[in-house]
Amino acid sequence: MLAVTMGDPAGVGGELILALWAARHADTPPFLMIDDAGRLEALARHLGLEVPVARLGTAAQAAEVFDQALPVLPLATPLAVPPRPGHPDPANAPAIIAAIRQAAEMALGGAVSAMVTNPISKAVLQDDGFAHPGHTEFLGHLADGAGADPVDPVMMLVAPNLDPPLRVVPVTIHLPLARVAGALSRERIVATGRVTARALKQRFGIARPRLAVAALNPHAGEQGRLGNEERALIAPAVADLKAEGITVHGPLPADTLFHEPARAEADAVLCMYHDQALIPLKTLDFFGGVNVTLGLPFIRCSPDHGTAFGLAGSGRADPRSLRAALRLAADLAAQRPPSRPTP
Repeated sequence: MLAVTMGDPAGVGGELILALWAARHADTPPFLMIDDAGRLEALARHLGLEVPVARLGTAAQAAEVFDQALPVLPLATPLAVPPRPGHPDPANAPAIIAAIRQAAEMALGGAVSAMVTNPISKAVLQDDGFAHPGHTEFLGHLADGAGADPVDPVMMLVAPNLDPPLRVVPVTIHLPLARVAGALSRERIVATGRVTARALKQRFGIARPRLAVAALNPHAGEQGRLGNEERALIAPAVADLKAEGITVHGPLPADTLFHEPARAEADAVLCMYHDQALIPLKTLDFFGGVNVTLGLPFIRCSPDHGTAFGLAGSGRADPRSLRAALRLAADLAAQRPPSRPTP
């Protein structure tokens, strides 16, 4: 059983999950929502969707009702104001955060096999005092201390429908581009590569993972003529990873890493900054991308899109990325190869 968080109730998460339940296939992984049941019922009526809602007392009840109704576990912190599609309200930030916390606690405790998060607006949460840059960092904070090993969360974006698949891992995440070079370090690159290689083994079942490492500068720096980060930071980090027994190549020019032959040579690409990773993935499979947080003691996936406030309430939002996130979360929980989408 998967736990799906509410996300921002003014965004598209609720209508996507309603549409997915209404059009579920036999291979749709069973899931429960952590949400406000009345909100979902009203949204279903607004969209003209026939989705009965089952109010749960415990997560264990979800499997019994999933085939007949959408299972909904109530929010630990109720919504402060009625949500309006497309109109986010910081007053509901505590409920949004509580849903994430509930799902993480359930995943840590084994009540669910994985969690899938609907999109949030970082600005909305931070306007209410949220201290974390995003889901990845907040989940790392929640998981820290839950196990014997320190938690080092790493964001991976996966396009499982491509052949060969594409997996990209940004070393720096939510930073202005002007701060990326200063934020890079040999140690950060090594730590990211180490977490990625371990996750590819443990979560994705790849016995000997192959990593490619992107350069920061054009043409991998041209021997220092276009930048020195490759020689000073990235190449030494690659050597450190090799010394640990990890199969890794780089630094390689980023403009050569994402076409089909290059994807066949690497199981994941370490990228130096956010857009270097996300632009190729979203270009190649915009609607099928999935965000996976590595380095946690539980599985977390998310659709690779935002709240889409401009589409909220219209019924026009595309559920494919959320469907891919549910399937990948179920596959990782079962430790099996990612499944292909149902036509």
